[in-house]
Order: sequence, then structure tokens, then C-alpha cells
Amino acid sequence: FLQIHEKLHYYEKQSPAPVLHGAAALADDLAEELQNKPLNSEIKELLKLLSKPNVKALLSVHDTVAQKNYDPVLPPMPDVIDDEEDSVKIIRLVKNREPLGATIKKDEQTGAIIVARIMRGGAADRSGLIHVGDELREVNGIPVEDKRPEEVIQILAQSQGAITFKIIPSIKEETPSKEAKMFIKALFDYEPNEDKAIPCKEAGLSFKKGDILQIMSQDDATWWQAKHEGDANPRAGLIPSRHFQERRLALRRPEILIQPLKVSNRKSFGFRRSFRLSRKDKKTNKSMYECKKSDQYDTADVPTYEEVTPYRRQTNEKYRLVVLVGPIGVGLNELKRKLLISDTQHYGVTVPHTTRARRSQESDGVEYIFISKHLFETDVQNNKFIEYGEYKNNYYGTSIDSVRSVLAKNKVCLLDVQPHTVKHLRTLEFKPFVIFIKPPSIERLRETRKNAKIISSRDDQGAAKPFTEEDFQEMIQSAQIMESQYGHLFDKTVVNDDLTVAFNELKTTFDRLETDTHWVPVSWLHS
Repeated sequence: FLQIHEKLHYYEKQSPAPVLHGAAALADDLAEELQNKPLNSEIKELLKLLSKPNVKALLSVHDTVAQKNYDPVLPPMPDVIDDEEDSVKIIRLVKNREPLGATIKKDEQTGAIIVARIMRGGAADRSGLIHVGDELREVNGIPVEDKRPEEVIQILAQSQGAITFKIIPSIKEETPSKEAKMFIKALFDYEPNEDKAIPCKEAGLSFKKGDILQIMSQDDATWWQAKHEGDANPRAGLIPSRHFQERRLALRRPEILIQPLKVSNRKSFGFRRSFRLSRKDKKTNKSMYECKKSDQYDTADVPTYEEVTPYRRQTNEKYRLVVLVGPIGVGLNELKRKLLISDTQHYGVTVPHTTRARRSQESDGVEYIFISKHLFETDVQNNKFIEYGEYKNNYYGTSIDSVRSVLAKNKVCLLDVQPHTVKHLRTLEFKPFVIFIKPPSIERLRETRKNAKIISSRDDQGAAKPFTEEDFQEMIQSAQIMESQYGHLFDKTVVNDDLTVAFNELKTTFDRLETDTHWVPVSWLHS
């Protein structure tokens, strides 16, 4: 024994780290996967092994050690138990530093303290001894019948090691529900400590916009149970349900509605970059058009959660559409040009449509696709344009078919659009990856853009002029509005502080987009 102790002591000094924290859960997932496969002898043997109690116990011990939950020795059961009623249960649970994983409430009619919910994967859930609806009579010998839920929570929080409960079991038998795995992408930030409505702040799960969460239970219509995807800790936390969060945000909407950007001396956000592909066509650079689709925040869309699933592009599939969004002057066009030059065989851009007359040096389908005003208006009525505008009685627009044309050539289509059009492109056909090109701080803009020029739209000359302080202010303000209104639709944000650094970040992102697994809306794969 002494030799074993010394070896373990020496091994512990090396601070070994476990390869896995949740081997038991992994074994369950594997068994579930194998059940759906054709059963050959090897699979049958593995399933048999995984179902053996001694193997399960070994994995459970491994996880306990890996998560450093070393259970204290339980004290002996009390000799004297009150003769109340036969249904009273005495339960001892080992609770280390982790919460109990249950919430309680006071029954309005009887005043009794009732177990309101059991958190999936928590200590109470793993024990299988406490159920929803159970009535708490005592905690560690302290009667709780006359106490408020907050006082009982305080007693539980202060208890370490073994906690003794005296419980009257609920009459309702719980049937363990085997729910299919569901993953959601959070479209907002959430901090339970700041939520006045949450029944138990300690049981809440905080998350950031873009986090992937696994839903563990939707039994409660108001509060779902979830955990961060890939988290080794099995315990779930409370998050507001989609319906509850939508209702809350809809009630707050008048307060958070941001007005469209008011730009001095400008009619709208500026002439679309997508229609500026022809360098010879200098005159189109100078002006704007009235945007035909509203820049107002769509009040019908309340960003809460989006159900997602893992997706990896197959070699025979078309590339995902890459959508670039950003304020005027941020350098989006320069980044797009650098990407095109870096590999003309791999990247492509759309050719815009116009109703203006073709000039002698222009070729149809190169600088523009030239069509009649009547045909353009017909296509607008038939929703064939992603966006379009008008300048000097001529229409300019980007058609859906022009995107399809680039993708059909087995190229990555780089498309820059105004942010409100993004949601219309989020389809199974395009599977867009949306990148927000964001300006750095105004101090960095002054520093890095002092020698750069912007196409002015404040006069009729259309000349490229140095950035003004007003340009910087507008860029920052426009970016803030884009992010606050449409940020939940962005898959990645790239700050264009240094053009080369931003370009390299984009290039790396595109390479990974073609090979790595990404989370995409379930609707794209199950339409």
C-alpha cells in the first residue's frame, strides 16, 4: 500500500490532465449512434460492453476524478426518524462546490416549499432521488415549512458536503423524457444576474450572441434548460424560452427601435459599391439613389434563438455565398479587389444590370448587363433583384441570377450588399456566410486614413477626395447601427484597421469555410 501511495503521490505532482472530462456521456452518444447502424458482430459486442454496469461504473468514476468531484464520506443515517407519514423520505445528497441543481417555490395555497424544477445533469438530477413537485420539510435538520424560498436557498448555499433532506414525495410520477438533441445559436447576449424575471439567478446560464447552446429540456414553456455546446460539465442552466424572450423584446421594442441613419446632405447610404465595377463609368460613382427596400428595422423579426445543425461542405457541392457588409469608406471594395486579384480562378463577383445605354468601349455582360427599362421593371416586380436603385432616370441592380451565374462556374461569389437584404439571401440554395467589415476606432481612422480618399457624394463632381471628420463620424455611426440592428445575422466580424491584416484574416476564414464544420440553420438542410 505504501508503494502504491508513493507512486500516486509522485504521479499527482506531475499534475496530469484528463484527456476527456465526460467519458460516460461520450459512451452514451456512441451507443446511440451505433443503434442506428446496421448491426454486425463488432457493433453488437461493443454495444454489449458499453451496457455493462461495471464499464458504466468505471466511466463514471473516471468522470468524477476528471472533474475533481471527490465525494466526502456520508455520515450514518439518524436512528430516530419522526413518525409523520409513510410517504416521508430521508435523502442524503453529496454536494461539493457545485449548486444542487434544483429550484424551489412556495405553494400559494398550502404555503409548502415545493421543488419547482430539476436541472438536467445537476447533482439532484444525477441522484434520481428528488423530483419536481416534491415537498421539502427539512434541510439539514432545519424545518423549512415556515420559511421563504430565499431563506431555504441561503441554507442550501451555505451547506457543503452531505445535505440531508426530509421530503414528502410528489404523487405525480415523472417519466424520463428522451428528447432528441437540439442545438441553438444565441442571437443576443444574456446575463441571468441582470434578469429580474428568472426564478433563480444561481441556476441561470449566461451566454453571448453567437454562442451555440444545447437544449437539455423544454418542459417549462418559460424557462428552458441548456448548456454550452461542448461543455464537459453535464449540468444545465436556465435560459429564457424563445416565446418568453420574443414576448419580452416585443414589449420593449418602442424603446429599442433605432431610427434609420440621418445623413446630412445625403439621400441615403450611398450609391451601391456593387454597381461601381466599371472604372470607366466615373459618373455613376458620384451619386446615390433612393433605396427601394426599407432601411427600417423589421419589427416582425425579434432576434432570440435560431435552431442550428453542423454542416460541412462536400467536395461536389457549390461554394457557399460570401456576403460582405460594411459602412461606406470602411475599405470593403479594396478588400474585395485584393481577394479577386489573389485568385481570379477561385473568386468571382456579380455583373450588375443597368438600363442606361451601352457606351462604345463597353461590352454587354462585362461591365454591365444592359437591359430595357420595361424588362428591368418587370424583373423588379418578379423579385429577381437582390437590390436595385435609380440614378439620372436609369436603373442599376444586382440580380439573383447573377449570383447563380458566379456559383455555377464553381467559384466563391463575393457579394456586398446593404445589411437589410441579408435575411432574404439566407436560403438553402446560397447558404450565405456573412462577414461584417467594421471600422476601427475614430482615432485609428484619423491615423490610418489620412492619405486615403473617398468618393464624395456631397457635390456633383463625383471626385475622390480626402476623408473628412464628418466621413469618419458617419462611418462609425453607420457601423454601430448596422451591428445593433443586423448583428445577429453576421457570422464573422473583421475590423479593417490594417488592410493587409484584414485581408489575411478574410483569406484564412474562406479557407476554413471550405473545409471545416460550421453551424448553420436547420432549415437550410431540412427544407
